[in-house]
Order: sequence, then C-alpha cells, then structure tokens
Amino acid sequence: MARYTEAKCKLCRRESQKLFLKGDRCYTDKCAYERRPYAPGGTARMRRKMSDYAVQLREKQKVRRTYGVLEGQFRNYFKRAEAQKGVTGANLLIMLERRLDNVVYRLGFANSRDQARQLVRHGIFKLNGRRVNIPSLLVRPEDVIEVREQSRKVPVIMEAQEVIARRGCPAWLEPDGPAFKGVVKSMPSREDIQQQINEQLIVELYSK
Repeated sequence: MARYTEAKCKLCRRESQKLFLKGDRCYTDKCAYERRPYAPGGTARMRRKMSDYAVQLREKQKVRRTYGVLEGQFRNYFKRAEAQKGVTGANLLIMLERRLDNVVYRLGFANSRDQARQLVRHGIFKLNGRRVNIPSLLVRPEDVIEVREQSRKVPVIMEAQEVIARRGCPAWLEPDGPAFKGVVKSMPSREDIQQQINEQLIVELYSK
C-alpha cells in the first residue's frame, strides 16, 4: 500500500487548514501550520488565482488526507455514496466518519487517525466481542468497540486517553474511558462533522 513518508505538517500547509494529523501536537504552539500558515515551497507566498478545477481538487485532497484513504478507496466511497439515497456529499462524509479507524480516534484511543489505523491493524481492538484488524470496517448503531484486556497498558492508548478532553467526542459516540470501550449510539449526521469541508465541490469534481 502507498504510504506518505514526508512531514505530515506539509499536508496541512498545502491545504491551508489544520488536518490534525499529528495528534495533540496540533493543539499546541509547536504546530507547524500555526508558525508557517502558507503552502510549502519557494514560491508559496506568491498570490495565484486558482481555477474552479483546482479549488475542487484541493477540497477533495483535503478530505482524503484528513481521513487517510488512498485515491482509489476515496473514489469507491464516492461511488457508494452516489448510489445511496440522500445528498451524495453528506453520504460520503458520513461513510468516512463510520470507518473503524476514525471511530477509534474519535473515542480517544489514539492521538491521530494514522495511529488509530496502525493499532487496529495490530488487532488491539474488539468489535462486538470479536477481534478485528480491518481499519476500513464501517460501524453501525449499537456496535461496541473496546480495547483487548492485554493491550490496555499500551503507552499510546493511555496517552491518548489523557488528552481526549482537548478535542472532545462527537455526540453519536459514547466513550467509557475507565472501561476502555465505546458505544456507537447512532449514525453520524453531517452536523456532527465540525471540520470546514465543502463537500459539494467534491461532488462537482467527480461529476465532470
């Protein structure tokens, strides 16, 4: 699988928005985007008028990089969202929110989605009592996600539990920190996604 190996802060600077890719560091004054809020590169500060296509592409890249999915995966999510009833853009974001690695991050068991993905792949979590290692699984209401008992002292999980108060937990999830588990209370809605995203631009991009 393709893997991005350069500095993650460059992605935030490229998209002109915090993507919260480095966990708790993004909430401190050490955040690279706070210190250099312009795109990387020698000509980054030059003013350039972006075409409609460029604006749409940047919005798509921002969402794809936020949730850490590859281009092919993202396109497949869009096709599935388009086939569902309702608004395609909202369906797309809701589907991405339902990914197991994102839920693990939202519940405070990891400092970033990238870290959550790695923990899931290592089989540290159970879904409804069964061990899982597929980050792309989509959760459903009443699903229970919990840390396996033998993994509850993993340092990164304990650290993430200490800093979850900084970002909070969405209303559609119910975390239980002391028990190292969380429950999916309901399906997420578009209003639960607080990040600034204009999903209509993504729909327009793929509709060409």
